[in-house]
Amino acid sequence: SSGNFLALPGDPGLKPAGPTPSQSRFQVDLVAEAAAASPEDECASGKRAEKEAAAATPASGQEQAAGGEEAKGRFRVVNFMDPGGAGSPPDAVPAEGFQNGDTVMSEGSLHSSTGGQHHYHYDTHTNTYYLRTFGHNTIDAVPNIDFYRQTAAPFAEKLIRPTLSELHDELDKEPFEDGFANGDELTPAEEAAAKEAVEPKGVIKFGWIKGVLVRCMLNIWGVMLFIRMSWIVGQAGIGFSCVIVLMSMVVTTITGLSTSAIATNGFVRGGGAYYLISRSLGPEFGGSIGLIFAFANAVAVAMYVVGFAETVVELLKDADAIMLDEINDVRIIGVLTIVLLLGISVAGMEWEAKAQIFLLVILITAIFNYFIGTFISVEAKEPKGFLGYKAEIFLENIGPDFRGETFFSVFAIFFPAATGILAGANISGDLLDPQVAIPRGTLLAILITGLVYLGVAVTAGSCIVRDATGNSNDTISSQFQNCTDAACKLGYDFSSCKVTSDCKYGLQNDFQVMTMVSGFGPLITAGVFSATLSSALASLVSAPKVFQALCKDNIYPGLSFFAKGYGKNNEPLRGYVLTFIIGVAFILIAQLNAIAPIISNFFLASYALINFSVFHASLANSPGWRPSFKYYNMWVSLGGAVLCCVVMFVINWWAALLTNVIVLALYIYVSYKKPDVNWGSSTQALTYHQALTHSLQLSGVEDHIKNFRPQCLVMTGYPNSRPALLNLVHAFTKNVGLMICGHVRTTSRRPNFKELANEQIRYQRWLLKNETKAFYNPVFAEDLRQGTQCLLQAAGLGRLKPNTLVIGFKNNWQNGDMKDVETYVNMIHDAFDFQYGVVVLRLKEGLDVSHIQGQDELLSSQEKSSGMKDIVVSIDMSKDSDGDSSKPSSKATSAQNSPAIQKDDDDDTKAPTQPLLKKDKSPTLPLNMADQKLLEASQQFQKKQGKGTVDVWWLFDDGGLTLLIPYLLTNKKRWKECKIRVFIGGKINRIDHDRRAMATLLSKFRIDFSDITVLGDINTKPKKKNVAAFEEMIEPYKLREDDMEQEAAEKLKADEPWRITDNELELYKAKTNRQIRLNELLKEHSSTANLIVMSMPLARKGAVSSALYMSWFETLSKDLPPILLVRGNHQSVLTFYS
Repeated sequence: SSGNFLALPGDPGLKPAGPTPSQSRFQVDLVAEAAAASPEDECASGKRAEKEAAAATPASGQEQAAGGEEAKGRFRVVNFMDPGGAGSPPDAVPAEGFQNGDTVMSEGSLHSSTGGQHHYHYDTHTNTYYLRTFGHNTIDAVPNIDFYRQTAAPFAEKLIRPTLSELHDELDKEPFEDGFANGDELTPAEEAAAKEAVEPKGVIKFGWIKGVLVRCMLNIWGVMLFIRMSWIVGQAGIGFSCVIVLMSMVVTTITGLSTSAIATNGFVRGGGAYYLISRSLGPEFGGSIGLIFAFANAVAVAMYVVGFAETVVELLKDADAIMLDEINDVRIIGVLTIVLLLGISVAGMEWEAKAQIFLLVILITAIFNYFIGTFISVEAKEPKGFLGYKAEIFLENIGPDFRGETFFSVFAIFFPAATGILAGANISGDLLDPQVAIPRGTLLAILITGLVYLGVAVTAGSCIVRDATGNSNDTISSQFQNCTDAACKLGYDFSSCKVTSDCKYGLQNDFQVMTMVSGFGPLITAGVFSATLSSALASLVSAPKVFQALCKDNIYPGLSFFAKGYGKNNEPLRGYVLTFIIGVAFILIAQLNAIAPIISNFFLASYALINFSVFHASLANSPGWRPSFKYYNMWVSLGGAVLCCVVMFVINWWAALLTNVIVLALYIYVSYKKPDVNWGSSTQALTYHQALTHSLQLSGVEDHIKNFRPQCLVMTGYPNSRPALLNLVHAFTKNVGLMICGHVRTTSRRPNFKELANEQIRYQRWLLKNETKAFYNPVFAEDLRQGTQCLLQAAGLGRLKPNTLVIGFKNNWQNGDMKDVETYVNMIHDAFDFQYGVVVLRLKEGLDVSHIQGQDELLSSQEKSSGMKDIVVSIDMSKDSDGDSSKPSSKATSAQNSPAIQKDDDDDTKAPTQPLLKKDKSPTLPLNMADQKLLEASQQFQKKQGKGTVDVWWLFDDGGLTLLIPYLLTNKKRWKECKIRVFIGGKINRIDHDRRAMATLLSKFRIDFSDITVLGDINTKPKKKNVAAFEEMIEPYKLREDDMEQEAAEKLKADEPWRITDNELELYKAKTNRQIRLNELLKEHSSTANLIVMSMPLARKGAVSSALYMSWFETLSKDLPPILLVRGNHQSVLTFYS
């Protein structure tokens, strides 16, 4: 490299004077490549620079001398143009500089943007940072199509715009490593497409005429045109024939418009109808239609080939050259034909397109041949019914004359002739510009073919009578003059065969009428050959292409074998072989009258879905739905979809039912398998739209007691760290109310918000995988209380806001820092201040299992950075939401060094979704007894609860939440067999009265209970030893203000607000004794219950210190089965009015 090195100064106004150090964080040194460097070298250095660029982000502190050697390690920059000539010799511009259509701006725009200053901006191959955007030093990039591509640009990595972190983070921080800026991670299918998009030279692409128009016309004009159209006119008459053609055209035109709308809404890849439907309606519909459509096309090959073979056999029969017998001849000729067609297709798209053009020329010639023939009247053809254009014939043929057919059966026979409009769309991957080609070609083809069908119907009906004998002697002798039919008026008497119904000629009887009429008969035969072969060829190409696209998306496991493409056009050779096998199988049946209706139905099903997807996308009103083809209407498309379904049943009701059953079965299979694809389908858009509309509607109505639902904000921490809490709350909120897993992250370092966002996604996925219907909502905060306040205020949306706070009991409150206890108790006070109900769950073993087997490792041990690990574990133990570990927090920090976790780091074979819920029969390392019990306890709400009881101690009326939760719980399958027992306080002398009053209330609430117990002895004095135990427990937390100066006492109380004053103890003595006594009663009555639900004691804010409040909780709930302390917000949640 020659030595003109320049570094850019910060101020764009200064002219660079010699090698100055760069002030930019990306120290970019310009390397003016010598003129001698060959273009190949240029490209190579570009690629190298891509790699080096990643490493070349030195900390801003380092001053970098821009010497030649050092510059080589930094960015390699192609110094393109330098209008001033000061920077580098003009011959430094590589010859290929401007030809590689990927340069960022045109020369002109560069010159004009900042009149004549130096512009150094990269060839985008070399890097995506532009040194000067609008002449300023910035790595911010101007809009560029390459940033929006999902695939790699040719000869380069995918271009990525600078991430927000690169532009926004402070300079001393390393930007986060993240693969894709906008989460556009490529699925395997898209990666394959990306590889495909880097196309080598010599790929054949078709324009709209060759690619779409020709194909569609060939596919629509089938055998019907020559062999059946005249018969349809005979049966239905000119009028109804035109109606039939127009009805078919309406269906195909609407579908054509819908196809155009979808095809112009974004880039279309290969796979035609399948691609269009799957990308707009999602994989379920797309997958089912793709399979059916590919199969229908494969069978259609057989149908067309047999049509061809039958015509050939007819000719052989005329020449007395039958090989074996008619059926077997059809089979032999059919198989030979399909082998030939396979050869043409495999030879490549270019050959196939040439064959198509050749066939189209023959077809059009044959059609003209017929029309010209109708004007040439020949004596010899008159006895066969062709009498030239005559008003009498027209009037006679205008009405129907159904013989053994109905209007709809004739329509069913004609309709397959109108299908084939997707022939162009099916090879969308081989079109130069599918967005222009598909609408233009398809709609024009429908118009031209429709006009020809109408022309044939009118001309055939105007010059051919319905019945003729073919005998030239059947003329009329002059004495018969009272005739009614047209033939008679024109001097022929065909009544002899009409009486016996065995006429050989005429519209009704002779399928080869058009051959007879045409100027040169054999041309029509050639036309029949051309129509059948071209349709067969189009289908033979469509089927594998659609099937290949389907296999690439990997919706049906096991089909990926067929996704491989060969050659420069990515030809699906394996798909061709499969189509060939299916085709041969159906050719061997050689009787296609049974299969034709099923094919028509398969095609119609795909048409219906294409129409429906346009309607659906318009209905969902997603910002991404903006087709450049404007001539569509959502209601017309819906009408088209309905029409297609109606036509399906008209053509053949059992085939329609069969088609629907198959589509439904495939749909159910795909939605059950849930393929991991995300195409931004309109189904997603509509779901969002409905959710939004309904959320807004909800907000417009006042809540009614009847519709009250417990909507819980559950402080779980990481959702998998407190399984018992998660499972129990999920049991009574599932399908009933909202559940949000709140998680307050406290961190000593600066919060890493990007990581928070990633975890939010990961744990939400974990909840879904575990079939837990809940949302995960993490927040960063100074401490637990502040974080909970944020959640209490901001969680939820409109009416979908939590109204109940659920927390775990802080089992280790006596061992940890009392500041944490103060925080914990204040959290409960805050919830009541916000008018929330509060529920506290206590298991005697504890709730938090995150220290066992590295519980904070969620999906795999490598996923989290090791730096975060220590922090997370220590937080989860001591400060996290309900700091509920059964260990003292002093040991918490060492938890991550425990052998159990270390072991788990090496062993990733555990099921990633439920790491802690798998009971290992032989644990990797024996856990200590406490942990063993904790694990078992944490899983108890996952199991079916056998026959047992849920004991409700409804001591204080809180609006009914204490009663509602157990009711909802026992409605669920797992708790079905548990009976509710109700315990209430009462006076000894009125026990019966109280019990009856309660029973009446419960029956009015329609809540089943097995038993009501009235406790008359709540206010009895508790046992001495229990009182002594309580005294001992609170001893360390007393303030003992009587033993010290008042000033010192006040200071201590201010510093340690949780301390219990003697005054307060005296004041609340009765309440304290009640908690001790209740614990005795609970042990006496409910020691065997599956769950106890009890009214939670309230403490007045500011009057009761947190240590005393926690002591009440502790005393009330110790040594018991799982207990839920519940206190609603004292608004009624139950009502007995209807």
